[in-house]
Amino acid sequence: MERVADVTRETRETRVTVRVNLDGTGQHEVSTGVPFLDHMLSQVAVHGLMDLTILAQGDVQVDDHHTVEDVGIVLGQALRRALGDGSGLVRYGSALIPMDEALALVAVDLSGRPYLAYDVRFGQELIGRFEAQLLEEFLRALTVHAGITLHVRLLAGRNSHHMAEAMLKGLGRALREAAALDPRRLGVPSSKGEL
Repeated sequence: MERVADVTRETRETRVTVRVNLDGTGQHEVSTGVPFLDHMLSQVAVHGLMDLTILAQGDVQVDDHHTVEDVGIVLGQALRRALGDGSGLVRYGSALIPMDEALALVAVDLSGRPYLAYDVRFGQELIGRFEAQLLEEFLRALTVHAGITLHVRLLAGRNSHHMAEAMLKGLGRALREAAALDPRRLGVPSSKGEL
């Protein structure tokens, strides 16, 4: 079974197209008009071993918020479609990722229940020209539209770029682990019989 999904969403503010292949090799083409977001999404693809195409056009002349949030929405929708009904999934994944002085803990449950626990404090508002608070908006949109529970906790860090990168690499690794197929699991990984 091919675990691939294509989703496009167009509003007055943005146009976002996402293609995700959960069983890829980390190939990626990311162009959102928000360079730091592109860099972070490439980390998700590479460390999640998912092939990812994300093309977005948005009203970045206003600010990056609409584009960042809408990319989270569409990526979440694509992940949900690619995961199907959840049959055979490991379901849970976690990663403890260091990047120099930064250390991030990321845990995911492909539960069908959207919830974001975000315990991250950046020492500065900007990472280059990118508003650090937009990472939480991206993750919230992703979580809601993928229907996943996501915990992100920053355990250490001073350099905001390193902190963000550890988080997104951790997201890729945790998703890779949770979305893996368990050869021993015949159905859905839930005592209820569905996710």
